[in-house]
Amino acid sequence: MRTAISAGVEGLRRWFRRPARTWVRRAVLAAVLLVMAPMVVGAVALRSSYAGDPGDGTRTRGRDAIWLGHAWVDGRKSEHDLDVFAARVRDTGIHDLYVHTGPLEHDGTLPAARYPKARWLVDGMHSRLPGVRVQAWLGDKLATESPKGLRLERPETRSAMVDSARQVLTGGFDGVHFDVEPVPSGDRHFLEFLDVVRPMTRAHNATLSVAAHQIDPVPKLHSAAGKIAGHPKWWSQAYFGQVAKRVDQIAVMSYDTSMPLESLYGGYVAQQASLALEVTPKTTDLLMGLPFFQTENMGHHGSAETVKAAVRGVRLGLGRTDRHREHFGVALYVDFTARDKDWAAYDKGWN
Repeated sequence: MRTAISAGVEGLRRWFRRPARTWVRRAVLAAVLLVMAPMVVGAVALRSSYAGDPGDGTRTRGRDAIWLGHAWVDGRKSEHDLDVFAARVRDTGIHDLYVHTGPLEHDGTLPAARYPKARWLVDGMHSRLPGVRVQAWLGDKLATESPKGLRLERPETRSAMVDSARQVLTGGFDGVHFDVEPVPSGDRHFLEFLDVVRPMTRAHNATLSVAAHQIDPVPKLHSAAGKIAGHPKWWSQAYFGQVAKRVDQIAVMSYDTSMPLESLYGGYVAQQASLALEVTPKTTDLLMGLPFFQTENMGHHGSAETVKAAVRGVRLGLGRTDRHREHFGVALYVDFTARDKDWAAYDKGWN
């Protein structure tokens, strides 16, 4: 990659040296180099982060999770599907199942008609996979980029979300997993919601978990990106820590990174794991997301964001930062797009 960039820069230099070119063109060259320099430095840093040997003690702790689609609670799945799934995960580190039970209404409520087979699912999983926790995955988009969506700034919405969590726990789930997006870094209303819902989940002896944004790979990036793109993709490391200390489990959505190469993606995941480990309480389960899906767009390149690269990155970050951390694992997204090769990479690299 550096060779290609160097060749391109040299070509531009030769072009600008022609006698007929003016100082304006030289100024353009300077601008191009100014833009490219930090990109090259960043790419080299990520590639370096992907180098090395993860070493011993950097494999599953038996605290992994997987996101499961809505078909498991709306009647589309059968006893045979339960048998096949249980056989697939039985000898892995998977301990938590995030089952899509929502979405929530924009006012925070949850119609019970959306998950008619929940009790069947929970009982079926418990009988086949003793000890596995089945969590209700609840979420909705936030009204941070459009006029429609959840409004966490409204106390009545937060209160309704707590009631929805209580509703699924009463219905038999072992925990509740919230995935509301996009939450801007520093959003105090999300923290206020977590402060209210956690005492309720503890009263039910249930797990509270959340899906989390990635952490600023460079300081203040969330602020700059928000102003330029209008989309709060990253959280500051400090805000990530504030969320992590309010929950039992936090799963980083460490995919959709726009990385063009496998080595850069793996290095990015290693960096994300290190940043998250530094601020997550040792009693909170920290899970790093693995991309078990094949979307191809500007934000996700399947040839780069592989399970193999993600697992290696996770192990490198763990080994460098807190090799003996027990409350740590990976989270697989998502069951209905998973391929045999994805499962094989997870088994070989992590279990």
